[in-house]
Amino acid sequence: MFDIGSRGGVPISHQERNLRDAQERRAIATPANQEPRINDRIRAREVRLVGPEGDQIGVRPLPEAIAMAHDLDLDLVEVADKADPPVCRIMDYGKYKYEQSQRAKESRKKATHILVKEMKYRPKIGPGDFDTKTRKVEEFLGDGSKVKVTIMFRGREMQHPELGRRILDRVAEAVEHVGRIETYPKLEGRNMTMLLGPGQATRRQREEAVAREHAEAEARAAAEAEAEAEAEAEAAEVAEAAEVAEVAEVAEAEDAAEVAEAEDAAEAS
Repeated sequence: MFDIGSRGGVPISHQERNLRDAQERRAIATPANQEPRINDRIRAREVRLVGPEGDQIGVRPLPEAIAMAHDLDLDLVEVADKADPPVCRIMDYGKYKYEQSQRAKESRKKATHILVKEMKYRPKIGPGDFDTKTRKVEEFLGDGSKVKVTIMFRGREMQHPELGRRILDRVAEAVEHVGRIETYPKLEGRNMTMLLGPGQATRRQREEAVAREHAEAEARAAAEAEAEAEAEAEAAEVAEAAEVAEVAEVAEAEDAAEVAEAEDAAEAS
């Protein structure tokens, strides 16, 4: 039922001892630095072995697998300790660690150097200011930075968000050789924003830009035709009103002449 443990001679149960042993095994199985076990540190009796070129060798006793690695002047590395049996690969562990550290360093370097700049436009911006700001956006993208393009609306300008969208489309089209759209235009309060990232515009974005141009051209043509039709209708109404007024004046004149003639006839009699 009980045996003598290491707690100062105090009896402990088998259940407590088994729990403590399991915790110790887990502590051994998972290294503190999370690095894989290699060579003599591997504790499995047999392993599923993978060769240096990725070829599947099969299940082998651990001593045999270590001997095969040493014969090639390489290491036996446990790459999947949760498998049953664990998967080990023959490789140059020093070279493997160096390549991993270089990849991690390069990844951190890229992540650190991607900055987000911002350029602000107004819906009624002039051609000169637009060209100056857009050249700056192009420069930022060329340096590898992302650019947040913001359209700032004031007062009644909020009633015409299509003006801001048109400017953002022009900016995206002007810098498509060095930048691509990462976040499409969206309205945030009194601002409309778009995020550009380094890299050429995708084929889909170019096709969408062409489609927008066609749609805008069709919309302008439809608006001009509608305005022309309204002007013609208004002119027709004016002409009809003038004709009605002229007929009324003629009728009024005729009535006045008849009244005068009747009065003259009455006086003569």
